[in-house]
Amino acid sequence: MTDGARTATHSEDVSQDVVTHCPYCALQCGMTLRRTGERVEVLPRQFPTNRGGLCQKGWTAAELLDHPDRLTTPLLRDRPGGQLRPASWPEALDRVVDGIRRIQSRHGRDAVAVFGGGGLTNEKAYALGKFARVALGTRNIDYNGRFCMSSAAAAGMRAFGVDRGLPFPLADLGTADTLLLVGANVAETMPPLVRYLIEQRQRGGTLIVVDPRATATARQATLHLQPTPGTDLAVANAMLHIALAEGLVDKDYVAARTTGFDQVRRVTAGYWPARAERLSGVPVADLEAAARALGTAERAIILTARGAEQHTKGVDTVTAFINLALALGLPGRPGSGYGCLTGQGNGQGGREHGQKADQLPGYRRIDDPAARAHVAGVWGVRPDVLPGPGVSAYELLNALGTDGGPKGLLVFGSNPVVSAPRAARVTGRLRDLDLLVVADFVRSETAEIADVVLPTAQWAEEDGTMTNLEGRVLRRRALRPPPPGVRTDLALLSDLADRLDHVDGATGRGRQRFPAAPEQVFAELRRASAGGTADYAGITWERIDAEDGVFWPCPDEDGPGTSRMFVDRFPTPDGRARFLPVEHRPPAEELCPDYPVYLTTGRVLTQYQSGAQTRRVEALRRAAPNAFLELHPDLAARLGVDDGDEVRVTSRRGEMRAPARLTPTIRPDTVFAPFHWAGAARINSVTSDALDPISRMPEFKVCAVRVEKVPGELPPPGPPGVSAPTSPHGHDGPRGEVGEGPVSERPEVTP
Repeated sequence: MTDGARTATHSEDVSQDVVTHCPYCALQCGMTLRRTGERVEVLPRQFPTNRGGLCQKGWTAAELLDHPDRLTTPLLRDRPGGQLRPASWPEALDRVVDGIRRIQSRHGRDAVAVFGGGGLTNEKAYALGKFARVALGTRNIDYNGRFCMSSAAAAGMRAFGVDRGLPFPLADLGTADTLLLVGANVAETMPPLVRYLIEQRQRGGTLIVVDPRATATARQATLHLQPTPGTDLAVANAMLHIALAEGLVDKDYVAARTTGFDQVRRVTAGYWPARAERLSGVPVADLEAAARALGTAERAIILTARGAEQHTKGVDTVTAFINLALALGLPGRPGSGYGCLTGQGNGQGGREHGQKADQLPGYRRIDDPAARAHVAGVWGVRPDVLPGPGVSAYELLNALGTDGGPKGLLVFGSNPVVSAPRAARVTGRLRDLDLLVVADFVRSETAEIADVVLPTAQWAEEDGTMTNLEGRVLRRRALRPPPPGVRTDLALLSDLADRLDHVDGATGRGRQRFPAAPEQVFAELRRASAGGTADYAGITWERIDAEDGVFWPCPDEDGPGTSRMFVDRFPTPDGRARFLPVEHRPPAEELCPDYPVYLTTGRVLTQYQSGAQTRRVEALRRAAPNAFLELHPDLAARLGVDDGDEVRVTSRRGEMRAPARLTPTIRPDTVFAPFHWAGAARINSVTSDALDPISRMPEFKVCAVRVEKVPGELPPPGPPGVSAPTSPHGHDGPRGEVGEGPVSERPEVTP
């Protein structure tokens, strides 16, 4: 076996290699899957983004293919509070369709909702949006990407006229003279990307990291700015103030390629460095050093990520950094620019083709008459049949089961019981539904409370496309068919549409409108996206194979993709980028005597998202077996907490418990917890559900909490890799939770 390969077993004695991509983050590292008899190996592959590198999650990805927890038959719950039981596909689909019809006949079309995921392929994201609006006729669809990219997307749209995470190739990072990372810990979230940081430093470049924690990424930085959580906007405005004062602004670029700078200049005049230091805690000298490093660099790049974006002012914070980038003349210059680091595997493509409440394929607005007419023509329906905009993800989840809210929900590729803010309330809303349907390949915490669970294919069992953080459309290839009893999401949607008889009652009509073949769906997606902001019309599977992926926009099969945007103009009506004035404001919750500490959340190296997958991989579970609370030794001393003690974190919404991890790398007024765990260690029981007024992004990254030591011994660890399930669907309240295991050593971070 090739060194570093990981294996899974399968019963068929067939040998083959398939080139594909990792199922996890938006880096979408290239890999090869080798199937030899009963083994599936993960092998490295040279691809432009990862250049043969993989993180531990990628190396172990095949271990889920034949995991004992794999679902291979539908599950039904016969009564509220009852147990899930195996069922046949006809019985399960009949239950779903009967439930949809019953709910919609009593409460209207919008009473059934759909919740999608940023890990779905482009084909599945497209089909899910179409299914919601055509087969169900509901306006109520959104997805978990609202919790990930929505603030950066909104800021990019209003400044540039387009939302593409990186409007330049990833390799530009390694050539930057100055690279500013804001709220990004790529050493743990995207380890193969670290090679670009190493290249940048080896060339003599300056790396600046803005983060309240001295993360593995920040420890590699030339300069680390460590602000109070929720004050990044003040830092950005102060840096622009310094750039203006020291003559670092590119006046020719501003005059020729932008509008609105004078108003921004007036606002940033109020952010002199000493005031910004009082607001953020970042010393004046560090603010000045960062601004000068950016302003004097020949090539400079500013990147934001969730640390800057998951706030009630996330859109404005990203806008402040875009203002800084525009003032320095960076966007559109080779080797320079502004970008955001997309998180989920298809976080970019997943938001382009119809999962968002206000969008149609091609990044078209659903309230635009021309967009509605174009997409309706592709779908073969009248434009007036399409519903209008729905509400955002948290607003949708919070309305479930309420008067006037949806009474049924279909969930694809998401686990909101763990991932949503104010998660205890969301779990209660899910229990209040008349019908909860979850499509997944394991019994996630959300599946545990569902009425119907439908087993679906994994990443290596279906073809499709993904769009990575650069806007590069990639091919995901099937190594093998799904196990007996398992269907792909596309086949499932096709079957449901057929049973719903949504057009004229003719047998098979649903399958004609909702094909199960991904290549056929992609061909339709291309037509639907043609002429839109995210135009895929010129992208074919054959081109993707030949060109190592194709960058959108690509309107013509004979024309090139767009690897570098904004070179000549911005996709706005006048071709200019927009400066927008933004002001710092405090978080939704400020500290008080009852809740005197800031909480911020994030990820760890060997876990991913809600952990439903990675907590089941033995090597990853060993590396990070349980949640923890990271706090400064000074704070711990005041609280009487020692390393490894169980602590309780309480907010106005709920509490979580986990072992304490003492470290000087965090601010003394701030604690940190990862969000991958469920049960008593679910940090999203605590997080804030306050929303950004534009993006509707919840404020995951800062809230006010109280921390206290829990007397007694730590609870015993739960079953390997899996947190205890929440209570069954119904109104009988939660069962007792299994506690987490003892504190683990921090895993080593390697590029």
